[in-house]
Amino acid sequence: MKIVRYKLGNKTGYGTLQGDRIESISGTPFQKYERTGEYYELSEARILAPCLPSKIVALGLNYRSHAGELKMQLPEEPLIFLKPSTAVIGPEDKIICPPSSKRVDFEGELGVVIRDQTSCVSESEAFDHVLGYTCFNDVTARDLQQKDKQWTRAKGFDTFAAFGPWIETELDAADLLLETLLNGEVKQHGRTGDLIFPIPQLISFISDIMTLLPGDIIATGTPEGIGPMLPGDTIEIKIEGIGTLKNYVA
Repeated sequence: MKIVRYKLGNKTGYGTLQGDRIESISGTPFQKYERTGEYYELSEARILAPCLPSKIVALGLNYRSHAGELKMQLPEEPLIFLKPSTAVIGPEDKIICPPSSKRVDFEGELGVVIRDQTSCVSESEAFDHVLGYTCFNDVTARDLQQKDKQWTRAKGFDTFAAFGPWIETELDAADLLLETLLNGEVKQHGRTGDLIFPIPQLISFISDIMTLLPGDIIATGTPEGIGPMLPGDTIEIKIEGIGTLKNYVA
C-alpha cells in the first residue's frame, strides 16, 4: 500500500494511492484510521512529503561500494548524524543551494519510516516498528562538510532533506535497486543488499540511543557515485518497489 500526504485546495490530509486516485483516510497512518470512501484525482492534488518527522537519523558510510569509493575502512559501528525537521521538502519541491557553499551534492538513499514510539528494541523486534519505506535525498554541502569536520551545517540547510513521493508499506527492502539520475543520466546504481549495517541492526542501534517517534525517518546511507548538483538541474531518486522522487535545484 502506498500512503500519500496531499494538499487539495485548503485541505491537507493523508490517503492511500489507488492507481491515479487518492482515497483519503481519517486521521494519520500512525494511528488507527479508516478509509473515508472519498476519492481525489492524483493530478488535481499537490503531493507533499509523506510525513512530518520530528527528526531524521541518517547514516554515514553504510554501503560497501561507497566505502570503497572513498578508500575508507568499513566502520565497526553505525555512524549516525541528525538532519533537522526544518530541512524537509517533498516531491517536485526545489532544493535551494545556499550562498555559503560552492558544492552541493546528491545522495540517493532508502528511507525507513518509523510507525510508533520505539525505544531499546531488539533486532528481532525492529520490523514491528516500521510503517514503510520511501525515497530519500540526503543533500549535502560537501565543501562545508570537509571544512567543518562535522556534519551539522553541511547536512542541515533548509530543503536538504527531500523525501517521497509516498510511503510503501508492503515491501521487502533487503535487496532493492537504488538509482540516482541527474538530468536523466544515471549517477548512482546500487542495491540495498550492499548495506554494511542492515535495517534491523540500525533500528536496534539507534533506538538504544534515542527514542524514535512516529514518522521519524532513518536514512540508511548512500551507494557509490555521489556528485554535485547545480541550479537548473533535475535530480531523481528511484528505488525498486517504491517509485521516483523528483526535485529541482535552484
